[in-house]
Amino acid sequence: MRHGVLSGGLSGISAGLVALTLFASTPASASDCGRTPVAGIDWSECSKKNLMLQGSDFQGANLAGTDLSLTNLSGTNLTSANLEKATLARAWFTGAQAGKANFSKIEAYRSGFENVFAEGASFAGAELQRSNFNGAKLSGANFEKAELGRASFAKAVLTGTKFSLANLSRADLSEATFEGPVAFDRAFMFLTRIEGLDLSAATGLDQAQVDLACGDAKTKLPAGLSAPANWPCASD
Repeated sequence: MRHGVLSGGLSGISAGLVALTLFASTPASASDCGRTPVAGIDWSECSKKNLMLQGSDFQGANLAGTDLSLTNLSGTNLTSANLEKATLARAWFTGAQAGKANFSKIEAYRSGFENVFAEGASFAGAELQRSNFNGAKLSGANFEKAELGRASFAKAVLTGTKFSLANLSRADLSEATFEGPVAFDRAFMFLTRIEGLDLSAATGLDQAQVDLACGDAKTKLPAGLSAPANWPCASD
């Protein structure tokens, strides 16, 4: 009888230990999906679609893999936040502070980044077709291998920005500000609008890219490159 009681007690203890182990191994951040925004919050893999989150503080937050489609994030603080692989289709970031944020591999076609401050941010490998970066501060930002077809950068500051291997097909850079070198090595520039730009300090540009792009008599090219005969391009 004593042996049976002891055995039963040990079994209960073992079960309790297993339960505690399972509880401890559950990510503490799992409950964060139900929390309101706060600096450093972990909303990774959460579904936050079609919300009004203007002015929220996400500084240093983990939003990796989060679905924020159609969500309004205008005026938010996303400084150093991690949004890698987040779904941001048709989301708004107008006027957001996103310096050094990680937007790599996001899905953000037709999203609005107007007047966003994203100096030093990474958009590497991002899907940004038809997105709007008008007036954005993007000095030192990385768009390597990003899909930027028909994206607009009117009046954006692109000093030191990296577009290496990016798809800039039909993107509009014509009113952007370049106050230093910008990397275009192996970028696809089919009908990319570069009218009026001073690209004399650009790096990685070759004649084949220039021949595909759309410039005009005011476009300044790096030494050794020349404007093709088909400039200016017809209106798209």
